[in-house]
Amino acid sequence: MESKTCFHCGDDCGNHPITFQDKSFCCNGCKTVFEIFNENDLTCYYDLQNSPGAIPKEIEGKFDFLSQENIIEKLTEFRDDSVEIATLYIPHIHCSSCIWILENLNKLNPNISDSQVNFGKKTVRVTYNSDATDLKSVVLLLSSIGYEPYISLDDFNSGKKHINRALIYKLGVAAFGFGNIMFLSFPEYFEVNEFWLEQYKPFFRWLMFAMSLPIVFYSAQDYFISAYKGLKAKILNIDVPIALGVSVLFIRSTIEIMFDMGSGFFDSLAGLIFFLLVGKFFQQKTYDFLSFERDYKSYFPIAITKIDKEGNENSIQVYDIEKGDRILIRNEELIPVDGILINGKAKIDYSFVTGESQTVSKQSGDKLFAGGKQTNGVIEMEALKSVEQSYLTQLWSNDVFNKNKEDGFTNITNTISKHFTIAILTVAFIATTFWLFVDSSKAMNVFTAVLIIACPCAIALSAPFTFGNLLRIFGKQKFYIKNASVIEQLAQINTVIFDKTGTITSNKNSNAEYDGELLSESENIVLKNSLRGSNHPLSRTLYTILKENNIITLDAFEEHIGKGIEAKHESVNMKIGSASFVGNPNESTVLNTTVHVSSNNVYKGKFTFYNSYRKGVSKLFNQLKRHFDLVILSGDNEGELENLKKLLPAKTKLIFNQKPEDKLEFIKYHQSEGAKVLMIGDGLNDAGALAQSDVGIAISEDVNVFSPACDAILDASKFKQLYNYILASKSAIKIIKWSFVVSFFYNIIGLYFATTGQLEPVVAAILMPLSSISIVVFTTVATNLLGKRLE
Repeated sequence: MESKTCFHCGDDCGNHPITFQDKSFCCNGCKTVFEIFNENDLTCYYDLQNSPGAIPKEIEGKFDFLSQENIIEKLTEFRDDSVEIATLYIPHIHCSSCIWILENLNKLNPNISDSQVNFGKKTVRVTYNSDATDLKSVVLLLSSIGYEPYISLDDFNSGKKHINRALIYKLGVAAFGFGNIMFLSFPEYFEVNEFWLEQYKPFFRWLMFAMSLPIVFYSAQDYFISAYKGLKAKILNIDVPIALGVSVLFIRSTIEIMFDMGSGFFDSLAGLIFFLLVGKFFQQKTYDFLSFERDYKSYFPIAITKIDKEGNENSIQVYDIEKGDRILIRNEELIPVDGILINGKAKIDYSFVTGESQTVSKQSGDKLFAGGKQTNGVIEMEALKSVEQSYLTQLWSNDVFNKNKEDGFTNITNTISKHFTIAILTVAFIATTFWLFVDSSKAMNVFTAVLIIACPCAIALSAPFTFGNLLRIFGKQKFYIKNASVIEQLAQINTVIFDKTGTITSNKNSNAEYDGELLSESENIVLKNSLRGSNHPLSRTLYTILKENNIITLDAFEEHIGKGIEAKHESVNMKIGSASFVGNPNESTVLNTTVHVSSNNVYKGKFTFYNSYRKGVSKLFNQLKRHFDLVILSGDNEGELENLKKLLPAKTKLIFNQKPEDKLEFIKYHQSEGAKVLMIGDGLNDAGALAQSDVGIAISEDVNVFSPACDAILDASKFKQLYNYILASKSAIKIIKWSFVVSFFYNIIGLYFATTGQLEPVVAAILMPLSSISIVVFTTVATNLLGKRLE
C-alpha cells in the first residue's frame, strides 16, 4: 500500500496531491522545502518548474478579470502611489512549509516587497510595487507554485470589512474607572482619619463622580438602550433591572456627595458595569477564520469569459451577463447563470445545488442551471437569464434567509428576569411602605438600597460565562458555534434531521462490490492500469479501492468520453464503463452507480458503488433515538434505502428525492406542529433547510474551505460526538439554573441589610463583587468539568 504520510512534515493527510521522487507530499510547500536546502535557491526552483514567466496551461486566461480597474479597486485594501496591498484567501495552506514559501514570495518576484501569512484564516497579505507588477501577476505567481487564491463574487461585493471594537473600548473605560474608584474609596472603607485625607475628601468624592460619568453614559449605554426598547415592546428583559439598578446607584451616590451625606456607591457602580461587560466580552467568542453566513455569492466567480460575435474572448463581470450572451466555462468552473449548452461535452456536478452526488452528462441543446460545476473540459453556452434571475439566486431569495432566529427566541435569562424584576420591585415597595410608618426618614434610603443590592449582576453574568466558556470548549473539540444563543436553542431541540450525501456519508471514501465472473490475474492487472490512466471520478475511486497490482505499460489505451475506457495489453483487450459500451445492453435499471467490465468482448461483471458511512453513524442514531425524532432528508435517490434500514434505528424516517425547497418546507411544516428542529447538512443545497431550522449545523471535511449559511460548523471527524454536544448544551442550562440559586442566596443576604436600613457603602462594595466573582468561578469550574467529559 502507498504511504499516507508526508515525507517532509510527517502529517497523516490521506490522499496526497503531490508525488515527487517516489515520495509523498501533502502540499507544494513541503515538496519545495524538501527540494531546497538553501533559501537562495528558491528562484532556481521556480525557474526549473515553470521557466521564467511561464503560465501553467490550466490557469491561462482564468484571471484576466484582474486587469479590470474596478475589480482591482474592490480586492485591494490599500493603494497609494506605487504601493498596493491585497489579502488573498489560499485554501491550500497546510503547514509550516506552506508558510515558509508564501512568506518568501519576494525571492520569486522582486517587485513583491512583503508577504505575511495568517495561518488560522488561511490568507496571505501581499505588498507589491504596482508600477512594476500588478495583482494579476501576483495571483498567477501564487497559482503557478501550487497556491491558487480563491476569489469569489462575495469578495467583490463585500468591500472593506469593518471590525467593531466598541465593546473593547467600553470595557477599557469601565476597567480604568473601576480600578481608580476602588483605590479612591479605600480611605472611606477603613475610616482613615489622616488630616490630608479628611481635607481633600470632597475632592476625592467628586473625582469618583467624574470617573463614573463615562462609565454610566458610555460603557453602560447599551443596557439603557436595550431596557428602553424592551419596555417599549412591553417586555421585561434582563437589562431593565440592570438599568434600574445602575440609575439608582448613580443618582443616590450623586445626591450623597452633593449634600455631604457620604461617599456613595460609585465603586459598586463601576464594579457592576465592569463585570457585566467582562461577561459580554467573554460570551463573544468568535471564529474569524470561519464563515457562518455564506450564500451563492461566496462561490461564484467575480468574472466570466464572454465570446462576442467575432469570436473574441473578453472577461466581464458576472453581474454584466445578459440574456443571449455566449460565455465560456472552463474545466472545474461554476456555471453562473441558467443557459443552453452550445459546444463541448458537458459533465455537470450539481451537488453544489441539489445534493445529488453523481455528475450529469449534457449534450448540445440541453439546458444548464446556475450552480453546476463543469468537470469535463471547456464548454460554451448561451445565457438564458441574468445572475439575479437564475434558479439558484431565486432559491436564495427565500424569506427564510432574511429572518433572524434570535428574534423569536426568549432566552432563559430574560425569562427569569421578568419574574425577578417584579419580585424586587414588590419587595422594594413593601419595605418602603413599612418604613414610612416606622421611620419615614429611612424610607427612601431603604427603597434605593433594595434596588442597589438586588441588581441582577450575578444573574446577568451566569449565562454569558457559562455559554462563553462552553463556546471555547466546543471550539477545542472542533465544534464551532456562531454565538452563545445557539447553545441555548440546541438544548431545546426535539427533532433531528440529517441530510444524507456528505453528512452521514463520507466524501473521501467509497465502497464498491463486484458482481460477476472472477477476473484472471492478467485481467486484474490490465483493469488496474486502465483505471490508472483515466481521470474520470469513478475511475479514480475504483482505482483507489482495488488492491495494488503491478504497474505495466499498456499496448493501447483510449478513453471514450461519456462511455468508458478501452485498453489492451498482450492478449487481453478490456472495456470498462457503461453496460452498453462493454456489450451488456440487457442490464436492468438500477439506482446505484455501476461500472461494467468486459474482456475480449466477453461480459465479465460489474462494480456497484455504495456510500461509505461515517464512523459511528449507527451508534449516534441509537443514542439520539432515545430523546429525539429522527429523519433522513436526502436529495439522492433510494439506492441506499436497504442499507440505511439495516444501519439506522427502525423508527427513523427516510425521505428521498428532496429538492432544496422541499427540505425547507418539510422543516417549516414540522415547526408549525411544535417541533424544535436541528438540521445537519453539508452543502449549499441544504442552506435553506439550515436557515429554516431552529439550529442548523454544517458538517465539513475541512472547516476552512466550505460552510453554507448555518449556526454551527462541525468538523466531520467529530460527527460521532454530536449527541454529546447536545447533552452538554442541556447541562449548560442546568449550570445556569444552579448559578441562579447561588445568586438568590446572595440577594437574600443583601436584602436583609437593605430592608433593615443597614446598607453601608462597604457592605455593597463587598457583597456585589463577591457575588459576581463567585458566579464566575462556579460557572467556569462547572463548564470545565463538563468539557472534561467531552474529551
